[in-house]
Amino acid sequence: MILSGPSGVGKSTIVRRLIDESHGRLRLSVSATTRGPRPGEIPGEHYHFLTPQEFAARREAGDFLECVEVFGRGHWYGTLRSEVLPSLQQGIWVILEIDVDGAERVLEAFPQAVTIFIAPSTTEELERRLRQRGTEDEAGIARRLEVARHELDRRQLYTHQVVNDRVDDAVTAIQTILSDHGMQA
Repeated sequence: MILSGPSGVGKSTIVRRLIDESHGRLRLSVSATTRGPRPGEIPGEHYHFLTPQEFAARREAGDFLECVEVFGRGHWYGTLRSEVLPSLQQGIWVILEIDVDGAERVLEAFPQAVTIFIAPSTTEELERRLRQRGTEDEAGIARRLEVARHELDRRQLYTHQVVNDRVDDAVTAIQTILSDHGMQA
């Protein structure tokens, strides 16, 4: 399952609820990154933290389903095949919480993936949420809103779109989508 949407739309909150309520039938793929850990982040749980050299070597070896340099900051992020394939072989659904460009790459390898785009009710609401988080300066918010516009323009790539006005409603809608695609709770 590929889940995408703009920064600040509530993806992480939705994913946590989906996993908590899935009874072990759903897990989140842990992305790899070249950025350093933030306070409280645990290697292997929040991200696989790789040096730029390790990341480049794994990229050249074909270890990634998708990878990209994000937000132009010189940090790479990607989805390791080893995070996805073993779970799929065990019949466990895997959530890839990735951006639109990554989704396109993954769909080349897994065209049958269930794709869900999480959208805000309005761009004004999205901006309010970004500001409320208090994690970005004005330049950071402007950059995230620009990326959000790009992502919103490409949401037609996704089979399903869910507006996150209320987390409970969004989670229920996604659970229904997954059930319709054969995931059993």
